[in-house]
Amino acid sequence: MSRTPSFVLSLTPVCLLIALLALNVYIFGDNAIGGANQLTMLFVSAVATVFALRIGIRWKDLHAGMIKSIAVAMPAILILLMVGALSGTWLLGGVVPAMIYYGLYILDPNIFLLAACVISIVVSVATGSSWTASATVGVALMGIGIALGFNPAMTAGAILSGAYFGDKMSPLSDTTNLAAAVSGADLFTHIRYMFITTGPSIVIALVVFAFMGIGDYEQKTGTREIQDALAATFNINGFLLIAPLSVIVMIVKRVPALPALFVGSLLGALLALTFQSPLVESLGQEAGYQKLTSYAVILTAFYGETSITTGSAVVDELLSSGGMAGMLNTIWLILCAMIFGGVMEASGFLRRITSAIVLKARTQGQLFSATVGTCIFTNVSASDQYLSIIVPGQMYREAYKDRGLEPQNLSRTLEDSGTVTSVLVPWNTCGAFHAGVLGVATLSYAPFAVFCFISPIMTLLFAFSGYKIAKTGAVVE
Repeated sequence: MSRTPSFVLSLTPVCLLIALLALNVYIFGDNAIGGANQLTMLFVSAVATVFALRIGIRWKDLHAGMIKSIAVAMPAILILLMVGALSGTWLLGGVVPAMIYYGLYILDPNIFLLAACVISIVVSVATGSSWTASATVGVALMGIGIALGFNPAMTAGAILSGAYFGDKMSPLSDTTNLAAAVSGADLFTHIRYMFITTGPSIVIALVVFAFMGIGDYEQKTGTREIQDALAATFNINGFLLIAPLSVIVMIVKRVPALPALFVGSLLGALLALTFQSPLVESLGQEAGYQKLTSYAVILTAFYGETSITTGSAVVDELLSSGGMAGMLNTIWLILCAMIFGGVMEASGFLRRITSAIVLKARTQGQLFSATVGTCIFTNVSASDQYLSIIVPGQMYREAYKDRGLEPQNLSRTLEDSGTVTSVLVPWNTCGAFHAGVLGVATLSYAPFAVFCFISPIMTLLFAFSGYKIAKTGAVVE
């Protein structure tokens, strides 16, 4: 017979995890995700399991919780693998080099960060996916930023700020639909109401990026030299942009992300055969392939490491991909994080912590604060943005109703604090994904992801001021 866990017992694994992860960062720096963090999460999962067994939770239930949690992350894992394949074939096919080549004509250094944010907004709103924005234009913008001399962490922060604003405001977004559904709000009412807090947040972010972009950025090498190096190595032409445009159109047409990215990868391979055949043959000879050289090189681009040398150190830094294999470390991190989240959920530790928070929320401001805190806590402890919406949404739905608050108050708060903070947690599926795709450690880009950390602050300012808080008028005493 299992008994209800105490608050202290429930909180202990989380405190231990945070302490050990901080120690890993202190010792290993950005390389903490190379294995130290993964093993730490497995160790703390084991500690949480021992605690759960001692209060009567069956191993069978804990194991089922782990499997269920991993199942939640499987779509993200499959997409990560396909993004790895996409990055490899788009590199070999000249797609990313073409985007960098043309982008250097358009983007002036003084407006680059602002433009990177706006471009990410457009793509994310159109596709309903911050992940798609990051994996397509985000990769190209990272290359352009490096070429212009920007700190990669600053560029990643601008990209993700725009990507997550667009993700929140798009009716095509899964998290936007989920937040509305779990809170009982109408989708378009939710989006309109969300803009009240999201609008000021993105304006602040854009102003910050505009000021951050102003300065005498010393380019590592001349823009013309970079373009010349790319043109000398690749056959650069407008047809190469068919691949990213096709992926965006497919996502807008509601084609699921996985098949859309797979088709994008195939298009990259086709473009490599059509326009980059001399490069493909050269890489095959360097690798020592004796048979079906083009096939071997293209297949390697899908699953393995592809590096292209141009003679320019800056350009060579941009022209490498790990393919699917390059994503395996991130996938390992996600699997370990989901094991921990599964144990915390199945043992009742997560619900015990959050229920204690609910009891302390007596005023309207405290209720909103509790929601924000629970969303962020779930992102940290359960490592998944969907759970950071579902768990608090289920917990607080009746509390908001009893306080006479319209459901769009809850749905907006879930997005302002759940969706956007997921990308700031290194072991969260979102933080791990974007760090892997953009090649910048989560804790490095987090201080520059202005929109993502301003959003929960903004929602609390509105909550405590009472401004634009929709009420039903029916309060349950």
